[in-house]
Amino acid sequence: MTTSDFRPISGVDLPRFAGIATFMRLPHITLDDARLGAVDIGLIGVPWDGGTTNRPGPRHAPRQLRDLSTMVRHQNGATRIRPFDLANCADLGDVGPNPADIEDSMNRITAFYDAVKAASILPLTAGGDHLSSLPILRSLGRDKPLGMIHFDSHTDLFHSYFGGFKYTHGTPFRRAVEEGLLDPKRVCMIGIRGPAYDFEDRDFADAVGIRVIPIEEFHARGVEDVMAEARAIAGTGDTYVSYDIDFIDPAFAPGTGTPEIGGPNSFQALQVVRELRSLNIVGADLVEVSPPFDTSGATAFLGVTVMFELLCVLAEVRSLRGKTSGSQQQATLPAMAK
Repeated sequence: MTTSDFRPISGVDLPRFAGIATFMRLPHITLDDARLGAVDIGLIGVPWDGGTTNRPGPRHAPRQLRDLSTMVRHQNGATRIRPFDLANCADLGDVGPNPADIEDSMNRITAFYDAVKAASILPLTAGGDHLSSLPILRSLGRDKPLGMIHFDSHTDLFHSYFGGFKYTHGTPFRRAVEEGLLDPKRVCMIGIRGPAYDFEDRDFADAVGIRVIPIEEFHARGVEDVMAEARAIAGTGDTYVSYDIDFIDPAFAPGTGTPEIGGPNSFQALQVVRELRSLNIVGADLVEVSPPFDTSGATAFLGVTVMFELLCVLAEVRSLRGKTSGSQQQATLPAMAK
C-alpha cells in the first residue's frame, strides 16, 4: 500500500460536487479493512448529541462537515504543510451511536477508539456534542493521563445537571479528571466567557490546577503569547486537543447550540491551531457544529478548515515520530517556525 493510495481526489480530476462524500475526499476505510494497518491518521465522525441540554443538532454535523470538506486542497497556504504527503490519511467512517442510551453510546465510542488506538492510528474526530470527548479520552487516556489544550467558550467542568445527572456536554472534562484520564496540571482552557450560573466549574479548575484563560485575557495578550503559555503547560507529554466551534464568535460560526458573544474571529480561530506545532498531540476533535442553526454551511466550512489545520499538525507529528507515536517515541519535534 503506497502513499498515493491515500491521497484525496483532486477537484481538477473530479468536480467537488461529484462522488461519494468523505472527509477531505479521502478513501473510506473501515476498521475491518485489510488496509487499516497502513493508515496513519484516521478522520472519524461521531454523529451523537445525547449530552445536549438545550439546542440539539450536532448529531448531523459529520455529514455536513464531510460535504463541506470537499473544498479542502492538498497544501496549507500559510504553513506550507502538505499533510497528505506526510501521512496516510483515511476516513474511518462514523461510530454508530445509540440515540436512546447515553451509556451505551459512550461504550460504543470507546470501543471504536480502542480499535483505532490498537492500530496506532492518530484520530481526528468530527463530533457530535462535547460529551463525545469523554469516551474518546477513556480510550486514549486509559494507560496514562493526557495533557489537553481546550478551545471553548465554556469549561465543561460542571459536576452535574438536573439533580445529579453526570453526563452532559457541560461535564465531560470534570469526569475525565475524576477518572484519571487527564492530568489537570497539564490542561489549559482558552476562550472562556459568557454569563454563568455560578463559578462551580472555575472553582474546580482552581482546586485541581487547570489553567483557564478567559476571553478578556486572550484578547489582551494576543494569540502568540497565550499559545506559548498553553504549550508550556502541556509540555512534552502526550496531549489531546479539543476544539469546540463555539470558541469562535457566533458572527463567524452561528451554527452551534450554545453560542457566546465576544469570541475570536475566523482568522484567530486558525492561528491558535497553527501555534500547536511542536506539541506531542495524540488526538484531536472538533465538536458542537449544529447544522440546523446554519443551513448555509458556513459554520461547517469553518469547522472543516479548523480540522484541516489540526490535520496538518497531526501529520507533522506523525511524520517526525513515525507510526508509533506518543510517549513511546522520544524524538524531539522542532520548535515552531515563526
